[in-house]
Amino acid sequence: MTALLLQVLAGLTHAMILFLIASGLSLIFGVTRTINFAHGSLYMLAAYLAAWLAPALPMGGLSVYTAMLIAPLGVALLGSLIEVCFLRRVYRAPELYQLLLTFAMVLVIGDGVKFLWGAENRIGPKPAGLEGSVPILGQLFPTYDLAVLAMGPAVALGLWGLLHRTRWGVLLRAAASDREMVGALGVSQAWLFTGAFLVGSWLAGLAGALQVPRQALTTTMDAAIIVEAFVVVVVGGMGNVFGAFLGAVLLGVLQSLGILWLPREFHLVVVFVLMAAVLAVRPWGLFGTAPAPGAAAGALSPPAGGTGAVPRWAVAAGGALLLVAPMAAPTFVVWMLVEILAFGLFAGSLQLLVGTGGMISFGHAAYFGLGAYGAALLVKYAGWSMPAAFLVGPALAAAAALVFGCVCVRLRGIPFAMLTLACAQIAYAIVHQWYAVTGGDNGLLGIWPAPAVAPAARYYYLALAVGGGGLLVLRRITASPFGLTLRAARDHALRCEAIGVNLRAHQLAAFVVAGCFAGLAGSLFAFLKGSVFPDYLSVSMSVESLVMVLLGGIHRLAGAPVGAAVFKGLDTLVTLYTEYWQAFLGGLLLTVVLAFPDGVMGLLRRRASRGGSHG
Repeated sequence: MTALLLQVLAGLTHAMILFLIASGLSLIFGVTRTINFAHGSLYMLAAYLAAWLAPALPMGGLSVYTAMLIAPLGVALLGSLIEVCFLRRVYRAPELYQLLLTFAMVLVIGDGVKFLWGAENRIGPKPAGLEGSVPILGQLFPTYDLAVLAMGPAVALGLWGLLHRTRWGVLLRAAASDREMVGALGVSQAWLFTGAFLVGSWLAGLAGALQVPRQALTTTMDAAIIVEAFVVVVVGGMGNVFGAFLGAVLLGVLQSLGILWLPREFHLVVVFVLMAAVLAVRPWGLFGTAPAPGAAAGALSPPAGGTGAVPRWAVAAGGALLLVAPMAAPTFVVWMLVEILAFGLFAGSLQLLVGTGGMISFGHAAYFGLGAYGAALLVKYAGWSMPAAFLVGPALAAAAALVFGCVCVRLRGIPFAMLTLACAQIAYAIVHQWYAVTGGDNGLLGIWPAPAVAPAARYYYLALAVGGGGLLVLRRITASPFGLTLRAARDHALRCEAIGVNLRAHQLAAFVVAGCFAGLAGSLFAFLKGSVFPDYLSVSMSVESLVMVLLGGIHRLAGAPVGAAVFKGLDTLVTLYTEYWQAFLGGLLLTVVLAFPDGVMGLLRRRASRGGSHG
């Protein structure tokens, strides 16, 4: 009984940290309708800043407390600057652009932390007077954790007073309900949004500062916390701070009890099953409300001038170069081209969902990873040949897409995107923790191609046939009546339903097709690397695929391989010269989102149009 009580207290302590970061995330989303992936980075930055300031301040025992006050303020200022300088430019853009802009900030801040404090783990100082433990029913419990446990409700009470007893708070809640109406009443939405980011970033910074004495600081702590924060926000209700508190408590207790009662394979799974179940039943969370009509961002429709067609001479020239590449390029370049072909097919499968169907998926990497694991498991344990395993991997991915898609296509917009994330995290958690079958975070090794295609040139031509052939099939699908129906549903869903089109059936079919081709790309990638790891199913891999689609051009299938080539090429080349390649990529992504939202293909189309008009 004592062990159970201490486990629950530990879960509640973690819940208070989750509440702080999730309440800020929920506040920002409620007012601006922006999914802020950079929120975890602000949390990490505040933790490192507090750990650096504490020994530098000449204040004796008060240094740690002072650092915990200063760090959140600095992070709050940075968050408001990000909102004013960058996010304010894309509020009317589709949610995808806002997501990718905040992901660019994740890359920049992450490398900034590495540059300032290094990549090694750090241990923060303990605050004076809270170093020891206190006995609870004969067992010791950290004194500092009790202080954190008490601070959570205190901050929640302060937030309630701010939102319900001040004019600014009332306006903020009104904007969360109907920001268009608030704007019509003459209230400056811009400053409300900035204020929401200021307070939300301060809460993330406070959570990070409070974590300094509790855990080692790592440069990956942002990724770990942001996924949990999304779960809390979704379960409690998007935009509802009270719901964030209850969601954090529920998640913290569920995690702590799961460690005691559930097998290791299901510790993480149960959290994301809860998230998926809540989304399926109440898309805006237990205490959330759907946004007012007109509050959503713009749709993912193509530009008014169309997307244009790729000239046949360009296709022929590109095909010829790809055919002769192994004859002229070094082996290293050939293997890099194979990787680009695999990711080009992966991005192309996502383009079918995002560009053609208007369905933003945060979890597309699940099918890429399941395709890789499906092939690897058959080779490793069943002794199958490479060709058979190569084909069964995509079938496993398609089956998973069918199961997840039946749940996901019931929703639209942000709830759909968050549900795809939850489903992908379920698959990731199983793969990550099922050591007996998948190897857990050790992965599966020794997944090499058959001797007949093992040489670089031969595997390249296999990748060219699979990747190029897959993209051609996707092109035929997007140009078919089925693809045209998906486009119509993307642009005018209500009209399609009014004339009798079964939108769910079409979207589910697209979901399965996209999952199948993502799995095919995963199988190709698994035999290229000779190993598979849980990271293939991670959130970061899903976001990277979205980045590739954006870089090439969302509304052109040809943009998918172009975006993959730009992304992986820059990844490889910049890494040769600096370890801070993520900051470079983040800067490039910021530029694309703000200046070239239609990607490389759109830029080339505009240049060709200008050239034709001058001619």
